[in-house]
Amino acid sequence: MAGASKNSRTTVATHKFICPDCGGEIVMKTMIDSGKVKSVAECQKCKRTERRPKDFK
Repeated sequence: MAGASKNSRTTVATHKFICPDCGGEIVMKTMIDSGKVKSVAECQKCKRTERRPKDFK
């Protein structure tokens, strides 16, 4: 009995984060700082950066 695999049954949901100050979209960027990889959330409109998207609140 061949059924669909578990991965094909799951749905993919993405969440868009919006900056509360200017209304711009928040995107995650990867930066290399002194040999270490760091992920930083940055607003595309006002260029504000935080460690993660929920820190903008």
